[in-house]
Amino acid sequence: MTASTPAPLAQSGAPDGGFLERTFTLSARGTSVRTEVLAGATTFLTMAYVVLVNPAILGQAGMPVASVAAATCLAAAFASILMGCVANVPLALAPGMGLNAYFSFTVVQHMGVPWPIALGCVFISGCAFLLLTLTGVRQLIVAVIPSHLFSAVAGGIGLFIGFIGLKNAGIIVADPATFVALGNLKAPGAELALFGLLTIAVLSVWNVRGAMLVGIVATTFVGWLFGQVVMKPEPYTLAALTGTAFKLDLPGVFGVGGGHGLGLIEILFVFLFVDLFDNIGTLVAVTKRAGLIGPDGRIPKLNRILMADATATIFGSMAGTSTVTSYVESAAGVQEGGRTGLTAVVTGVLFLLTMFVAPYAQLVPLAATAPALIVVGGLMLLPLTEIAWDDPQAAIPAFLTVAMIPLTFSIANGLAFGITAHAALKLLRGNATRADWFLFVLAGLFVMRFAWMSAAA
Repeated sequence: MTASTPAPLAQSGAPDGGFLERTFTLSARGTSVRTEVLAGATTFLTMAYVVLVNPAILGQAGMPVASVAAATCLAAAFASILMGCVANVPLALAPGMGLNAYFSFTVVQHMGVPWPIALGCVFISGCAFLLLTLTGVRQLIVAVIPSHLFSAVAGGIGLFIGFIGLKNAGIIVADPATFVALGNLKAPGAELALFGLLTIAVLSVWNVRGAMLVGIVATTFVGWLFGQVVMKPEPYTLAALTGTAFKLDLPGVFGVGGGHGLGLIEILFVFLFVDLFDNIGTLVAVTKRAGLIGPDGRIPKLNRILMADATATIFGSMAGTSTVTSYVESAAGVQEGGRTGLTAVVTGVLFLLTMFVAPYAQLVPLAATAPALIVVGGLMLLPLTEIAWDDPQAAIPAFLTVAMIPLTFSIANGLAFGITAHAALKLLRGNATRADWFLFVLAGLFVMRFAWMSAAA
């Protein structure tokens, strides 16, 4: 979505003056209000597909689509504006792809957890993230996980999202003999999805901003022309947000009035772990491209950035959506010259304005959003190039992580296999140190988890 080299910093002959200059230090970073506004609009266009895709995914968990669409816009607006004002970085946020799929398909559909309880888990994971940041425990967790597992988790989630997109499109189907097989490509849904995939792909290679959003809208329009979209316009007010707002069930998370056992601990861990490392990876990529990383390799105001991210997840769960996280599409705005938090604020304001039309996302069929999932999944494979595949100690845990996430339909399983394999190989090779104690604690917990799952089977 971005070119290989960052665009030159916009030059401003004088400070843009007043409140914006003082708040965002525009001239110090070699940018201007005009550049930041254009960068924010660019980031919004590359992220706007989430307004359609997130409700489509969470809607399959039984959540009201119109309400989720409004909640998606509200959460993205709040999070992006908060990040821009608190941390002054051009980093936009929204409900994360991958975690919304885990929320819908694994937690709600596979594990049978009602979506209000799942929202409660998102809320608690956000509180835990905030606590870990404030106490410094976050650094301990980050230190014991090698970079190749960061990359493997990102790639595994990409395959997971792509798999779901292909399934929703009807391009792949279940098969009793081979587990999965090629679907009927002449089926209306599959044909519509292939049209959407081609449209997004062509627009992307021509570097058209908002390619996924344009592709989704064009596919929906074609579906409407051929009778695959049922138009049922209903009167809409912002009160539609009440369908998910404050519906999280915290007593249900703690087992009051019924319980889901240790499964909820696993859910909390996955929400927390994936959000933590997805945020770190995105943060490094975007700030490096923006030239904001210090000479010592550290990211300025890192704790502020992580606290804003955690607060955004807490807010999003109360609004009625899955985990909110930083978006790598923010790099598109950086490419256009965005260097300060004003870029993120502009993106947030545009998401806020989109709330007024967001509930009409329920008119978009799965066949129109499936191509976006396939493309997003493919783009998330880029971090796999950072893994030393010629080193077995890195390659084997990474492969297990990448493979197990889509093949077991569980991010938790991928994380468990990867971390356990990494710890075991480090121990058996004889290069474990006292500093790795927390790594072995995590691996031990995963082994206990596998034993518990086997006993319960």
